[in-house]
Amino acid sequence: MLTFPHFEPHFARANWTLPFVLEYQAVKRAQRPFLSCTDAGRVQTFAEVNATVNRLAHGMARFGVKRHDYVCILLPNCLEFVYIWFALCKLGAVEVAVSDAYKGSFLAHPLKLSQSRILIGTAALAQRLVAIEDQIPIEHVVLVDEPGVDTPLPAFSRIRLHRFADLVSDNSVNPPPATTPQDPAAVLLTSGTTGLSKGVVMPHSQFYFFAEEDVQLMRLTQDDVYMTGFPLFHGNAQFLTVYPCLIAGAHCVLYPRFSASDWAGRARRSGATVTNLLGATLAFICAQPPSDNDRAHKMRCIYAAPLATDLAGPFSERFGVHEFVDGFGQTEISNVFMTPPGAPRPPGASGVLVDQWFEIKLADPDTGEAVPEGQAGELLVRHKHPGIISTEYLGMPEKTIESRRDLWFHTGDALKRDAQGWYYFVDRVKDALRRRGENISSFEVEAVLRSHASVADCAVVGVAADQEAGEDEVMAFLVPREGQTLDYTDITAWCDARMPAFMIPRYFDSLAELPRTPTEKVRKKELRERGVQPGTWDRAQHSSLRA
Repeated sequence: MLTFPHFEPHFARANWTLPFVLEYQAVKRAQRPFLSCTDAGRVQTFAEVNATVNRLAHGMARFGVKRHDYVCILLPNCLEFVYIWFALCKLGAVEVAVSDAYKGSFLAHPLKLSQSRILIGTAALAQRLVAIEDQIPIEHVVLVDEPGVDTPLPAFSRIRLHRFADLVSDNSVNPPPATTPQDPAAVLLTSGTTGLSKGVVMPHSQFYFFAEEDVQLMRLTQDDVYMTGFPLFHGNAQFLTVYPCLIAGAHCVLYPRFSASDWAGRARRSGATVTNLLGATLAFICAQPPSDNDRAHKMRCIYAAPLATDLAGPFSERFGVHEFVDGFGQTEISNVFMTPPGAPRPPGASGVLVDQWFEIKLADPDTGEAVPEGQAGELLVRHKHPGIISTEYLGMPEKTIESRRDLWFHTGDALKRDAQGWYYFVDRVKDALRRRGENISSFEVEAVLRSHASVADCAVVGVAADQEAGEDEVMAFLVPREGQTLDYTDITAWCDARMPAFMIPRYFDSLAELPRTPTEKVRKKELRERGVQPGTWDRAQHSSLRA
């Protein structure tokens, strides 16, 4: 049975804390490039970043931040975000990374959940706190300047305002160690696609381990340049990009946000050798007009999660990148499956078990009993070593207990395994469909739909059948490519040539864009609630194919 090769982490487990790794690299690779904001930004060395973080840590300690304090970060992608995150780690405090898309009750929720007294943000984002000031525990807001932006200061009645520059001290010496691998490092919020976001408490040991897995998966070295435009409030940018660069001694290039139109341009200008792509971003890039410079880059490997098999070939042919890797996990549990280097990956496979660190079971979600090989079951996970998964959902003990019932972590993801040991994502358990007695993966239907020339993006959900069978009809929400018109008859024929008849959507609707969480996950709950509308196209009324 194929499994991921066993590996020796770069640092001993007793040193799995961000401050230790940063201070080590500030000596070992003092003048090596570490961090820059955009390809035009000045490159910061490991020694420079450590000195900047130390000045901020000493200033924050003087401001009153202490070990195990929760401090909220409400910032767009910028170097200050990284400095604040690192400085909190130096003090043994805990970052609470809040989406810069949140407002109203969505913004109040993580602030109340963490009971944070301090929030660090921009003036524009802090304005959103005015409307919820009486609902949140925040006492101090520290404002980070945005160059070229003149935003009025928020008019709080109770909260006190401070300037970020006032937190920076003159002391660049490493502060005394205040963090152990067992201490909480961060609270990262789940996407909240079906309810309130949960705050995942990640200890330093897990934060390090997840990043180490990425180093192993992508075979990162100090010669690599890793670019990202994904938000720093999300784990992808933190423990799958910035922290892996810290461990491997690589150079990380940050951008304010992801850009499909400038993806190839950024790769060329930054000298990036590796990057990652999430969900439909591969399709978004492929949808851009071709350019003579599409191959004028140094990109050797892309972490594509997941890899759309129908797009891998066209992407490689156009951009000249042939190595794709994948890992499957969650913020709560790190990567449980990864693609082994050099192993031919079957189409659609997420990876093989990282059995050095985890054991898993695919189980019936109702009974907890293991399902036969080849059959889809909910992924249940146990860790073989302490400290490599999250400790709890902050302030939600009932959710913590529910997720860890029967001494397994219940992921809510349905997967299946083949005889060689490759694992395949099928669907979220709650998103799986059943029609005419057949189980349907919305993920697989979406992959076919997204490969159609007129479809830029899509989401498939189950809606109530018009028979009393307690089953679903398949409904697809499509986003057309720019300048394209959706011909549902043609799309239906496309599906008929590529999937079993029972999987073909009965209902089609078009949207300008899909409703998404700040971390780019589709809010399928909203689509299910929207359901069939008067203008929805019904295959049963327009097609000769059986509905």
